[in-house]
Amino acid sequence: MERKILHVDVNNAFLSWSAIYRLQHGETIDIRTLPAVIGGDESKRSGIVLAKSMIAKSYGVVTGETLYQARLKCPNLQVFPPNREFYEKCSNELYHLLLEYTDHIERFSIDECFLDMTEFLMKDTIENKAREIHRRVREELGFTVNIGIAPNKLLAKMASDFEKPDKIHTLYASEIESKMWPLPVAELLMLGRRTAPKLYQMGIQTIGDLAKTPLPFLKRKFGKQGVLLWEYANGIDNSEVVYQTEKPKGVGNSTTLPIDIANIDELLKILFSLTEQVAYRLRKEDMLATIVSVQLRSSTFQDFSHQGKLAFATANTKEIFEKAKSLLKEMYQVHTKIRLIGVRVEGLIDKEEEQLSFLEERKEEKQEKIDKALDTLREKYGYNSVSRATKLEADKIMRKVTCKSNFHFQK
Repeated sequence: MERKILHVDVNNAFLSWSAIYRLQHGETIDIRTLPAVIGGDESKRSGIVLAKSMIAKSYGVVTGETLYQARLKCPNLQVFPPNREFYEKCSNELYHLLLEYTDHIERFSIDECFLDMTEFLMKDTIENKAREIHRRVREELGFTVNIGIAPNKLLAKMASDFEKPDKIHTLYASEIESKMWPLPVAELLMLGRRTAPKLYQMGIQTIGDLAKTPLPFLKRKFGKQGVLLWEYANGIDNSEVVYQTEKPKGVGNSTTLPIDIANIDELLKILFSLTEQVAYRLRKEDMLATIVSVQLRSSTFQDFSHQGKLAFATANTKEIFEKAKSLLKEMYQVHTKIRLIGVRVEGLIDKEEEQLSFLEERKEEKQEKIDKALDTLREKYGYNSVSRATKLEADKIMRKVTCKSNFHFQK
């Protein structure tokens, strides 16, 4: 199975996060609209530029140069100190949002992550998930990201570095020749500063030139590094997304509908499909939920949400859906056109902490067997190998509205 990898990279992280912090604390001017940089103590000529605004960049200011050099290029430059504590907070908020999509996340740096979505698409497409993450980061966290979509980490990282800011790019195997090979060889990921001049001297100007260079020749010149250079230039990277499992504080799933839906029966079927995915992830984490919330967004971008406490902690699909269904019915206004629907569970506890009465155990026993049987089949044959009738109906609804919509993704 071809892997589905995302690389999520915060645009101009330190400057964006500092801007958000200042606006949250009473500032009226967004420093992203100024010739501004984040840097160290300006009284020290060794203080360096950590991040720059687009305006500062237009003056030729570059990350890593001294503030003294930056001022020579841009005399009206404004320098703001870093706020590392707030940066960590923003980074963690991004990470926990991404945990709603997969727990296979590698935090590559404070402002970028790799996500292995291969087993977490739940019959959706990687492009749809990328669009959803892209939108939610902007709307919920207040900053923007570039997202690269590819079959491996190397290509995902290269894709996210294409045109910025606030963009989604793909780099599939079929696109390497047209999108990556024309780039200067110095832009190849992991290419050392000392190696690029050597390649230029050998007449290797672009990544495509490197890809077409005979492997034995590169191996003689650079040893093992030559093999790696050739593989990277040809888009070959088998490295895994290295993740550490962290127990989530909540698990959720939402979907933006291809066209607006005003039929509550159809909304309930889609809600069931979302709930089943959420419950499946809960069981994979060996956790139980105590709170359920449902979110709706109307065609006029009004947001509605209701939450309710479950009678007892559970990872039971049926119990969670019954609560979600009642919440949807409570808040849904007849004839309202809905463009987004989501469900989320919180108040999570480890399964070992479960304390149910004898009657509650008996009540859940049959449904738990059904859930366990489905989970076993999905673990063996893939999530989409088996579906309940209600989920199949939800899929039909989604396919039907997709066919009616004029919805395109530009690679």
